[in-house]
Amino acid sequence: MRLVSYSSAEGATALPGVLVPLGAPLDAHTHVVDLVSAFAADGGPALTRGMRQVIESGLERARAAAESGSWRVPVASVKLHAPISDPEKIICVGMNYYDHCTEQNFPIPQEPVLFSKFASSISGPGAPIPLEEELTSELDFEVELCIVVGKRGRHIPKASALEHIAGWTVAHDVSARDLQLKRNGGQWLLGKTGDGYSPIGPAIVTRDEGAAYVDAGALGLRTFVNGQRLQESNTRELIFKPADVIAYASRYFTLTPGDLIFTGTPGGVGVFRKPPLFLKHGDEVIVEIDGLGRLTNPVASTSVVSGADAPSKRARL
Repeated sequence: MRLVSYSSAEGATALPGVLVPLGAPLDAHTHVVDLVSAFAADGGPALTRGMRQVIESGLERARAAAESGSWRVPVASVKLHAPISDPEKIICVGMNYYDHCTEQNFPIPQEPVLFSKFASSISGPGAPIPLEEELTSELDFEVELCIVVGKRGRHIPKASALEHIAGWTVAHDVSARDLQLKRNGGQWLLGKTGDGYSPIGPAIVTRDEGAAYVDAGALGLRTFVNGQRLQESNTRELIFKPADVIAYASRYFTLTPGDLIFTGTPGGVGVFRKPPLFLKHGDEVIVEIDGLGRLTNPVASTSVVSGADAPSKRARL
């Protein structure tokens, strides 16, 4: 299945759905199944908590709704949002591609390097990436495969780790490099978790969608800025595979349905180019992963008004 969150009007609440027909390429889907209506009709608990509740339910009800032929809304009439916007946790793996370590002369890690983001950083397809010049002048791009946790667990053995994954989505780990690497001793949290710094989507592709998605072990991934290809790699190059990351992270804390795990970015990021290349107002960034889809987001500068109106912001789109 390909799970999405959508709305039928600007400003409306995002609702969970499934793209149909099942098994079609992302650009060939014609309708979204309205899971709220489907769940209401089958006599079970009402779907009131969005995509997290769909994932917690085990996906069987969603699959039955998708296969029923009912509750369909034309894709052309809806807007897609981040497929999940309220995970309990966003976990990130740093230095997890061989070429990304090489480009910065960083030794290959012996165990996963973990950090976190806040759910407030999540945005969806088409949402502007804010460039707050008062905070950063070194905004960078990072395409990443994102794990969507499907089953609760702690101390999960590697042999059964894939069973705890509902599926995958495309993620963009936007990074303010000056905050992350230079200022105040290097603030990875501040450099990684600004509002809009975690675009994800367009869909969560479940592991049963096909052989390529069982472990997402050989998917090409790329970043384009203004049409220029700047990152290109394959998930074969991950140092720690999804099962490794699930097993390792669950040693330290419980994973819950809907948690997101950004698995790291390959080489080619802006900060380690010669000369460095950072995002600027008006840039268009596309991150894509084979079979999972592509995310397009513009970069939009913001200006902070000084004085009494300092908290307000104005976006130049």
